[in-house]
Amino acid sequence: MQKITRLAVAVATALATAAVCAPVASAAHGGAGRPHGGNHAVFVQNDNPAGNQVIAYRRADDGHLTQAATYDTHGLGGVLDGSVADHLASQGSLTYDPRHALLYAVNAGSDTVSVFAVDGDRLALRQVVGSGGRFPVSVAVHDDVVYVLNALDGGSVQGYTVHGGRLHEEADWNRCLGLDPNATPQFTNTPGQVGFTGEGSQLVVTTKANGSSLLVFGLDRSGAPADTPVTTQLPGAVPFAFVPNGRRGLFLAEAGTNAVATVTVNRDGTVTQEASAATGQAATCWIVAVRDLLYTSNAGSSTLTGFRTADHGRSLTALGNTPTDPGTVDAAVSSDGHYLYAQTGVHGILDEFAINDDGSLTALGSQTVPNGVGGEGIVAF
Repeated sequence: MQKITRLAVAVATALATAAVCAPVASAAHGGAGRPHGGNHAVFVQNDNPAGNQVIAYRRADDGHLTQAATYDTHGLGGVLDGSVADHLASQGSLTYDPRHALLYAVNAGSDTVSVFAVDGDRLALRQVVGSGGRFPVSVAVHDDVVYVLNALDGGSVQGYTVHGGRLHEEADWNRCLGLDPNATPQFTNTPGQVGFTGEGSQLVVTTKANGSSLLVFGLDRSGAPADTPVTTQLPGAVPFAFVPNGRRGLFLAEAGTNAVATVTVNRDGTVTQEASAATGQAATCWIVAVRDLLYTSNAGSSTLTGFRTADHGRSLTALGNTPTDPGTVDAAVSSDGHYLYAQTGVHGILDEFAINDDGSLTALGSQTVPNGVGGEGIVAF
């Protein structure tokens, strides 16, 4: 716990009740036409507590962005206590569903999730649904199944199915995580991400400092979760965010060790670490993958660290660090794999980079995100 306190202090310095799982009532809003999916676009969530918005940017062939439109989510952003650059302290708060051409945005301040149809760089609000808990921070999708991670009151996950371009809440798919609801500061002690293993049979949640564990729920064929998760503790690691590595592997960003770890999620739900490599930076929290490359966002150092992977992730070779604007948080890579876009939360700036053949990054420019200070959540095409 002393290490976690030091981590929280380092981030802040470098950057300038019992558990309840009662479902939240849903609310619906107007629909949209037929979606065709994203194309040459980047979508960024500003998480504004006065009214959450998704800002759409048009991507040119050379990677530069131009703001195209701003879309209200009809919900409120939220701010966790102790947060500076990352008000949600999570990965996956804005998530694209390629099968249904839908974009899911969490509204942490109003306990809802907004559903948009995506057509190129345009969005149309289809629905706003209750998140099934308090303070939603992350959304995961696999085929026709969607899960939302709620961060407060000890944490919970709520499952949905997708039909006709809309989310349908599955009342029996709500599970409490059983984390300490009073642990402080909030931003290091709330869960960080929910996601599926690559083949979709298991649901994974990171707990960050609140247990320093991975929680794994087995899923049946319908997508319903096991009653309780299998817990694997990673002492001192503070697992924050992850991306899939094949069918059962994950690349995991560890904020406690400031490292990337390769782990395998076994069929029984336990987790085995295969490899690890340090970034040498502070507050390594977010991670994005493209081809055989990984990039971590290091909020405390305001950098991106690159790695090249080999041997199914058992080999991790550091490629160096690239500076960003202050408070590097969530990042995304364009669908052609040529460009990386990183949110930086201290001033609400979106940084643009070209990905070179050797994995190094070349700065292209930046965009100021309207009301984007502390915001996170990004999707790129």
